Amino acid sequence: MHLPAGKISLTAKLVFLYATLLISSVLLVSYYSYWNIWQLFITNKTSHIRARAKPVIEHWLQDQKITDPTSMAKKISRRNLLPLARDLTSKDTVAIILNKQGDIIASGKRLSEEPTPPPPNLKYVGKALAGDNEVTYWSKVNDKAILVFLIPLRLQPDSSTIFGAIQMSTSLADIDQILLRNGSMQISAVAIVLCGGVLLGYLLIRYSLRDLHSLTDTCREIAKGDFSRKPKITRRGDEIGHLARSFNLMINQLEKMFDSQKRFSANAAHELLTPLTGLRGSIEVLLRGAQDNPEVLNRLNKGMYKEVNRLIRICDQLLAVSKLENSCHVEKQKIKIHSFMKDFIQQAQLLARNQTVQLLQGPSLTLIADPDLLEQILLNLLSNAVRYSPANSTISIGWKSLGQTAEIWLADQGYGMDEKTLTHLFEPFYRGSSACKSETKGAGLGLTLTRTMVEAQEGSIHVNSSSGRGTTVSFTIPLASR
Repeated sequence: MHLPAGKISLTAKLVFLYATLLISSVLLVSYYSYWNIWQLFITNKTSHIRARAKPVIEHWLQDQKITDPTSMAKKISRRNLLPLARDLTSKDTVAIILNKQGDIIASGKRLSEEPTPPPPNLKYVGKALAGDNEVTYWSKVNDKAILVFLIPLRLQPDSSTIFGAIQMSTSLADIDQILLRNGSMQISAVAIVLCGGVLLGYLLIRYSLRDLHSLTDTCREIAKGDFSRKPKITRRGDEIGHLARSFNLMINQLEKMFDSQKRFSANAAHELLTPLTGLRGSIEVLLRGAQDNPEVLNRLNKGMYKEVNRLIRICDQLLAVSKLENSCHVEKQKIKIHSFMKDFIQQAQLLARNQTVQLLQGPSLTLIADPDLLEQILLNLLSNAVRYSPANSTISIGWKSLGQTAEIWLADQGYGMDEKTLTHLFEPFYRGSSACKSETKGAGLGLTLTRTMVEAQEGSIHVNSSSGRGTTVSFTIPLASR
């Protein structure tokens, strides 16, 4: 039955991969080891028989008093070669002697327990008669493996004249028995190694992945709304530890987002409830017959008009934030900052009531920004500075270059802000303790809209303030040279 890959656990996949690699490598090493041992036995056996045959051949040459090619040619007969074939034959090795035509001249087999020689293979015999000293091949006799090798018959080892070939064959039964015992032991060892390796791999993989199960349980708890549950595996130095740290960072951000969303909902409800409550009170008064009194009716109409305008203003600001966050309603163009600030400072002097607005000239820069949004940003910041600064104080506006961006700043000598206010400063409808000192009440959307306008132009905004020491707001705008 075939199971889709998605239904198989990661532990099972890793164990399967580990087991496959382990089995493949062990089998490959075992086969290579078995083949090398086989080749070693064959080489040693062949070298041993060849080394044993050499003095026998030399002794035969001396007994036959063969000293030159002529005498050698005269001795190539069954009667003369039969003793050599018998001397080369032993309990496990049998020799036959072939002439230059590949015909059998003499065979050394006399006893039944001696191995039966395989018929000569003319292909390999031809190689030996051509002078090849290392002709070795396998053959079968009665379904038994036989090792066959050929020795050219020469007068001298370095002689180029060959008078025939000696075929020596030996049974491989002894080597097969040794390899069988060695193979059985090797198979047992391989089985033990594989079983132990797979089991150890399974335990190691399961131990390594156990923290993932803990992470899964934590995810389930967080999905229920419990953000206090955090993975406790952040000290691990591997990929799972990196995942846990990233997960904790994500949870912290999500928790902040949910808290911000809750505060936004509460603040928005409170901000909208105030004008709605006023409208309801005015309507209740009208329902009780106040429409018959022109003076009361006029006062109620003016109050309701004021509250409706307040509601419209809040909705317009929220729509402006949404418009800048979710679309590209930004028309950028090149702006000479000197000219722009020169025009803006005239408007700023009119907005300031009892404060003095001074412009601190910076370097000549060309910005790439939306001029309407840039003006609105400065107006919002100036409005806050005027609102929360005492009379006869100074509000400073300036700018400087920061590489690829320009930093524009506005500093006042107002009440300043504490750490808590700075933390939530850009949240919608949030008003800090400094707002209580101001006679003018706002909706708390000005700085939220300001940050949105700055970020819509690829900039960032920062606030530096402390209680009783004024506030400096700075934001960046890209330069046209970028």
